[in-house]
Formats: sequence, structure tokens, C-alpha cells
Amino acid sequence: MQLPAAFYLPDGDGLVATALTIGPWDPGLQHAGPPAALLAREAERVSGISGGQTVRLAYDVLGPVPVGPVRVAARVLRPGRRIELVEATLEAGGRTAMRLTAWRVRTADSADTASPAVPHPVGPEDSAPAQFSAFREEVAYHRSLEWRAATGSLGEAGPAAAWTRPLCTLVEGEPITPLQHLLVMTDAASGISAELDWSRATFANVDLVVALFRQPAGEWLGMDAATTLGPTGVGQCAADLHDTRGRLGRSLASLFVEPR
Repeated sequence: MQLPAAFYLPDGDGLVATALTIGPWDPGLQHAGPPAALLAREAERVSGISGGQTVRLAYDVLGPVPVGPVRVAARVLRPGRRIELVEATLEAGGRTAMRLTAWRVRTADSADTASPAVPHPVGPEDSAPAQFSAFREEVAYHRSLEWRAATGSLGEAGPAAAWTRPLCTLVEGEPITPLQHLLVMTDAASGISAELDWSRATFANVDLVVALFRQPAGEWLGMDAATTLGPTGVGQCAADLHDTRGRLGRSLASLFVEPR
């Protein structure tokens, strides 16, 4: 199977999404993972803290992101030498479709007070190769990552833990960074831990918050996710995020749930 080499191709002063961005709900709409990574990339590009680290990323999904041309922009809302707040926006289909606010801080050596790293009990080498089968298109988001199921199942209801390795870059001509990989993956937490039948209900997230106490590293990253459904059409997905050293943060997403 011939796959695109990246989620996005440069196009003048913008970018064009490839088929690898296609989400599970509509073949004309992007999965939110690649745009989330693209916004984090833009936030780091305008940062005034050289070599800093992004410690909290809060995304608002303002509407569906069409598969096609996109533009990203960013600005520093609260400058500082040690701590800054950055805002990034993504425009697609003639409107702002996603927004990010990200706290970035300077790095400093605090290894002597760091909590001990606790690796996930099932690493990628002990996890089973898996297929994320909820997608209707042959080439879509699920083909952008190599999936391994650590616990649970990617195709059955209930909590699940999975490891992923990127099979493409974010933007053509650039290596994908571990943080970008983490964001591409993390938006799928509600997919691998789905509590509803994909063919009978939608449960798209309207936001995503990722909070990190350590930056991701290495080619394999993982998430241990669980979805909880409320009684009034709302759900919530929470996930612990890992690399092979151990846990590095958490994510939380609000889900809008309705019948198809």
C-alpha cells in the first residue's frame, strides 16, 4: 500500500492535509490528532524561551477540520524569560477550526528531586500488534501509526492501553518530534477506549488537555485510556501517557455523544 510520507505538505505559506489525516466520522474531515500536533509545532516556533519545554496544552475544537488546505498562526500572549503562554490557531475551510493555548517553561536540572520513573507493566516489545479498525477509508489516520495493544482491545468496548510508533512525519521534509507524535496519538485515547459502537453513535471530543511533567522521548509512546459516559449526552476520556521510561503526564477530553 502506497502511503503519504507526511500528514501535511507545504503549499506556499500554508499546508495541505494528506489522506493520513482522515478521521473516523467523515472521509472529508480530519482526525484531531494531526492538527493538534501542528498547533504545538507552531507554538514552539514562536516561543521566546529557547530550548524550553511545553508543559500544558489546552485545545478547543471549534468545528470540524476539512481535509484540504490549512493555515496556522501563533502569538505569545504572556511573554517571559522563564514562563510564557502561547496561543496558536488553525484555519481551514475559511474559519478558525481549532485553537491551542500552551504554557511553556524554561528547563532546569531538577533530577535530584524528580519522582522515580515507573515503566508501564506491559512495554511495546511485550504488546501484541493491533489494528485500529474503526475507519471506513483504507488510507486514513489509523495508517499513520504502528499500533500495539498492551491491555484491552482496540476494537472492543472498554479501557485499553496501546503503544504507537510513527510511520510518517508531521510536515513533509521535517522529522516528527516526540511531542508531535504524542499529540497525534493522544487524541485517539477515546477511540481505543470507546464504550459505544462506532456504527451506532458518535463521540467526538470538543476539547483536549494534555499536561506533562516530563517531555516524551523515544520512538514508542503509549496511552492507558478509559472513557466514562454520563446520562445527558456527555462523556469524558482520561489517559495516562507514557514513554518506555515511564509515565510522563495525563490527558483529558470532553466528548459530545449522540446517535448516528
